[in-house]
Amino acid sequence: MTMDAEGFRRLLRAVAEAWNEGDTPAALACFTEDARYTEPPDTQHHEGRQALYEFFGGEDPPPKRMVWHNVVFDDAQQLGAGEYTFIGTNTYHGVVLIRLRDDLIANWREYQYRSDLGWEDFTALNPF
Repeated sequence: MTMDAEGFRRLLRAVAEAWNEGDTPAALACFTEDARYTEPPDTQHHEGRQALYEFFGGEDPPPKRMVWHNVVFDDAQQLGAGEYTFIGTNTYHGVVLIRLRDDLIANWREYQYRSDLGWEDFTALNPF
């Protein structure tokens, strides 16, 4: 299977909506069974749906909010990226690189920065 850019955006919206609603099973359904989720170099590393289940908060996840800002996708490589704001215990702005396999997230590599600024203030020197 090959996903296109609009399908990728729908997939990212599904992940965000699941997290925002506290629906761990719905979030996990967007990932492959052997998905790898990392923040280099070694801040976090989770492999497989069971590890992601625990990382996402299990049956009773804490409140969180995910918002996507800019999203790009290369359908030939099945590789995409998105800038995001994630609000949980802290607020983070970041970017994630995502590789798909069979229309699901197989690899998630994120780089994020903790900040109490809103997205517009965080990106004020270079908004787009």
